[in-house]
Amino acid sequence: MNSKQSKIQNFNPNDIGNSNYGIFGLPFTVEESEIVIIPFPWEVTVSYKPGTAEGPLSILEASRQIDLYDPKFKDAWKLGIALDEYSEEWKASSDEWREKAAQCIEALSEGHDPNAADIKSVQKELLEVTQKFNAWVKERSLYFLNNNKLVVGLGGDHSTPLGLIEALSEKHDSFAVLQIDAHCDLRNAYEGFEYSHASIMYNVLKNKKVSKLVQVGIRDYCEEEVTYIEQSQGRVKTFFDRNLKHAVYSGKSIQSIHQEIIDELPQKVFLSFDIDGLDPKLCPNTGTPVAGGLEFEEVLFLLEKLVDSGRQLIGFDLNEVATGDSDWDANVAGRLLYRICNLMAKSNGKLS
Repeated sequence: MNSKQSKIQNFNPNDIGNSNYGIFGLPFTVEESEIVIIPFPWEVTVSYKPGTAEGPLSILEASRQIDLYDPKFKDAWKLGIALDEYSEEWKASSDEWREKAAQCIEALSEGHDPNAADIKSVQKELLEVTQKFNAWVKERSLYFLNNNKLVVGLGGDHSTPLGLIEALSEKHDSFAVLQIDAHCDLRNAYEGFEYSHASIMYNVLKNKKVSKLVQVGIRDYCEEEVTYIEQSQGRVKTFFDRNLKHAVYSGKSIQSIHQEIIDELPQKVFLSFDIDGLDPKLCPNTGTPVAGGLEFEEVLFLLEKLVDSGRQLIGFDLNEVATGDSDWDANVAGRLLYRICNLMAKSNGKLS
């Protein structure tokens, strides 16, 4: 009997979560697990409230309080889900550059010349540092993908999954990105930062392997982003939160609305999930909360319908989780993380 089989035989999923074990209180190593979650402790360009770099550790702690029974998949925990090592080195770098970026953002908000030498210097240096971070994310993601793992990125701010998406583009000829978010994130740089959290989807769409971007829950955006969507020739399809709500208020079923969303997607899909896509009562401490948004089970209903359609969820990220004075956001995020991991496993033939 190998180590994983022995652990399964001796593990009681009904027991209290063991703090000596990994995420969700599971006893598996990354080598034994079908799904590996990579923490991304990075939030340099956050422009409102910081705290997301600690998100992965907060979710880890909260996850041990989550019951492992999934009503859709019996014994899903036996797959093995493990959290990769949290990089204290990148966290320290994030803290250092976050302070410099914050000073730059403050100067711009006070009307300083955006072409001033000191501001341009910070922007240039930060571009180089962020490129190194993205390269690390891609390298780490490819390591696990090359070892036949399903990979999840756990932020951090929403700039962090770019390297994971680039890694997946080396494994797949074409796929779409399904973005759940309050924001479009389609700005061509934001506050002078090319790899801003507000520019992630603009950067993602530079990748020709990404055939389409389908956005859901969007409710805070600028004219520049609307113009980008309108000129995308259908490559970007946005389901604005206002329109979704008004359709429901007019008598349209959520099921039919979700089917319209799924019909916009090809066979292979990457999910990019900014927690602020939810109603802020579920994530009040996230960096840029916006009134409105999706409910917890509403998101899972959409993703279950996506998987039941036969589409393949090739990976996903979950980001912008911050705790503030409460562990509520991490509690919500941890439960979403577990359920989405299981749905991804099902879509890849690892659960029945």
